[in-house]
Amino acid sequence: MAGSLVVAQFLVIWSVLGQFSEQTLAQNVQLRRDPLTVLRDGKIQAIHTAGEWPSRRASILQGMESAMGPFPPNSIRGDLRFKRLDTPVRVSRHTRQKVSFEPSPGTQVKAWLLVPHASESASQSKKYPAMLCLHQTIPIGKDEPAGLGPTLSKRQAFDLADRGFVCLAPDYPSFGEYPCDFKDTSWKSGTMLAIWNNSRAVDLLCSLPEVDPARVGAIGHSLGGHNTLFTAVFEPRIRVAVTSCGFTSFTRYMKGDLTGWTSNRYMPRISAVYAKDPARMPFDFPEVLAAIAPRAVFISAPTRDDNFDLQGVRDSVATAAGVFRLLGVPDRLQLRAPEGGHDFQEETRLEAYDYIAKVLAEQSANKVPDTRGK
Repeated sequence: MAGSLVVAQFLVIWSVLGQFSEQTLAQNVQLRRDPLTVLRDGKIQAIHTAGEWPSRRASILQGMESAMGPFPPNSIRGDLRFKRLDTPVRVSRHTRQKVSFEPSPGTQVKAWLLVPHASESASQSKKYPAMLCLHQTIPIGKDEPAGLGPTLSKRQAFDLADRGFVCLAPDYPSFGEYPCDFKDTSWKSGTMLAIWNNSRAVDLLCSLPEVDPARVGAIGHSLGGHNTLFTAVFEPRIRVAVTSCGFTSFTRYMKGDLTGWTSNRYMPRISAVYAKDPARMPFDFPEVLAAIAPRAVFISAPTRDDNFDLQGVRDSVATAAGVFRLLGVPDRLQLRAPEGGHDFQEETRLEAYDYIAKVLAEQSANKVPDTRGK
């Protein structure tokens, strides 16, 4: 026990010396709260031009990787070994089929692929928009967004496929048919493992002949909500990200107790390196939202969510909005606060589907730079 305590104390001291060697704790808090600030010559200074944003964004990604581990380079994107595992089933206005792919050698992820029924007048070469649909914390994993779960409010893949989107709903590590003990030391967090798997899932979607690779988005509730945001930061082909009950600022999460973020399934470094202290965190959600700009973000944050405090969402949006304005796309950050608890309320959910359709209808291939890994 004494040895473990010494190691823990060393890690905290190392974190303080490393993370804050050039900035005070108070400066770190200010940077986390306001994406339009930078540290220059030992002082917090404001960003005033779009030309200053790329370097600030790069620092946000660096901060996220400090807690999550590094996002892998594009050079390791190998063969996905895509397989269709069963006979397609016609459901409502789409077809559902179980598939698998290998995001990394030897790692198989199973997913549901949902494809809209083609209308009789549709061309054989018709290209559909696509959505990556990420599930919440639930044992059945991918089954819920595909419409095989107990609640209608979580079947985003089912609903969007009926609306004309090709949808892929994969399992998060340790859920559904994805056994994972998180002992692979090449991954520093379950969060980054999931981000990588999701990026490879986008590779899969973009490889399908029926998908328009210029029109891809992601959506998720709770675990799926912050999984969507984290993935969108590192995966620029996601043009619209929809998060339901997915986050609040770290200072407002459970009154500042970050224990819920620290399991191997998420980010153990939050405990081991940053002592579960919001003031020491190397990133926060105002920065996460800002790092997705100028792409679109739609947020549903119910008034009585007992996991993710609404005020922390509002605070995050208020400061991130400055980046969207700076980049000339103020309407690309949308917040709704419906009455209710930790759920994806129907009115807001339907509005989110309409917003996805609107945003992706505006996309074209020349608007989708592939900056993965940069």
